[in-house]
Amino acid sequence: MWEKDININEIKEIRTRTTVYFGVGAIKKIDDIAKVLKDKGIDKVIVMSGRNAYKATGAWDYVEKALKDHGIGYVNYDQVTPNPTTDHVNAAAKIARDFGAKAVIAIGGGSPTDAGKSVAILLEYPEKTAENIYDFEFAPEKAAPIVSINLTHGTGTETNRFAVVTNLAKNFKPAIAYDCIYPMFAIDDPQLMTKLSPKQTRYVSIDAVNHVVEAATSKVASPYSISLAKEVIELVAKYLPKAIENPDDLEARYYLAYAAMMGGVSFDNGLLHYTHALEHPLSAVKPELAHGLGLAILLPAVIKVIYKDRPHVLAEILAPIAKGLTGDPQEAEKAAKEVQNWLASVGVPEKLSDEGFSEADVDKLVNLVYTTPSLGGLIDIAPSGNSRDVVEAIYRDSVKPL
Repeated sequence: MWEKDININEIKEIRTRTTVYFGVGAIKKIDDIAKVLKDKGIDKVIVMSGRNAYKATGAWDYVEKALKDHGIGYVNYDQVTPNPTTDHVNAAAKIARDFGAKAVIAIGGGSPTDAGKSVAILLEYPEKTAENIYDFEFAPEKAAPIVSINLTHGTGTETNRFAVVTNLAKNFKPAIAYDCIYPMFAIDDPQLMTKLSPKQTRYVSIDAVNHVVEAATSKVASPYSISLAKEVIELVAKYLPKAIENPDDLEARYYLAYAAMMGGVSFDNGLLHYTHALEHPLSAVKPELAHGLGLAILLPAVIKVIYKDRPHVLAEILAPIAKGLTGDPQEAEKAAKEVQNWLASVGVPEKLSDEGFSEADVDKLVNLVYTTPSLGGLIDIAPSGNSRDVVEAIYRDSVKPL
């Protein structure tokens, strides 16, 4: 009930490695951010966005005014898609270099911020390409300053050191993690999130749940990542149905955004494993597949595999969405089915077969898990081992309902 004592219209300043301006109306803080940038000698920026949301939400009105008021020139790359590609990053980096941009402002969900983080690296390494980054041909130690204006409540990328970009030529969707790409500032303003479609509202919130399930059960999980996980799942279970029922419910959006932000911090500490490692090949092969939907499809099968290895943690953190778990390792299938039922209750019952995948695709997907740069590292810290048999079992159990 502590949420009722919070004034959601009062802007809080939350410090992780990123300074986050959080709350209804936080977008107005872009003026302060622009002043900081200008005081640091940054007089030109590239704005990374998709085609529509940055304007439709009203975010751009505030950003453009702040940049103009502080004499900061800008160029906008507005071609970022939901699964950004190395082609997007290379094109935007060229535009940024030609313009003389010294910082990156990303407006959107995780995709513009991840693409923006990648551009920020290339601004400091102009001889490199996005492929060099995501084939792990070098480890960047510096990047241009990044500002993330978040329009969704899911990825948590506005508060962490991760970025994901797809190499379509190879069907690779690797993840990078470097200290130099923590955003300097982030804005989480719930009023910018009310225009999320019903599907995206579901998918991004489920993304946050996946982040913390993995961060709480990996081999490097800590009490911090576990305690954050418990809070995140409680908030999503409570407020996602409210946001579905009333998309303009700012209290619901506030706590979903808070959950997502905490999810980003949780996996910045506890990292990720099976669900993300196995989803990346799905959306690399089918870029039209929403990341959160792919995660939702895989989650029950992942729970079924890992429950025996982390029964007490999972019984604790899943309690809001999987009732009656006791921490008995033998109740893995029950836990998986409870999570599957919860997903269906919030309108996400899909399995891989609904998205055009079949048993015949499993071998290819398994191979991509082991050949895509970075994904092996996620599998290595998974609680149930890194064997192909485990990965294959998760994919096969995800084709149809458990």
